[in-house]
Amino acid sequence: MSFTFDDDTAFELELARTGRVITVPANRSVLQALADAGVEVMSSCEAGVCGTCLTRVLAGEPEHRDSFLTPEEQAANDQFTPCCSRACSPRLVVDL
Repeated sequence: MSFTFDDDTAFELELARTGRVITVPANRSVLQALADAGVEVMSSCEAGVCGTCLTRVLAGEPEHRDSFLTPEEQAANDQFTPCCSRACSPRLVVDL
């Protein structure tokens, strides 16, 4: 399942534990870009429903496309679902 839109743009994902920076192309999900880079994140539904892939955000602003987090949790911008969500900022720093 793909959650890309025509106006999606590429952004950088920084893995805080290693400092590694991965470019997330406009046509790939964060989860797919991580897998392409050899970084495994547990996932299940890949539709933003189950929360299995929920990942802590340390910096940057995620664009929430999930239905797992409540509006209040989304507004906190301290976690996101990489299976379907993207970034509003040019870079997201995540706790991976």
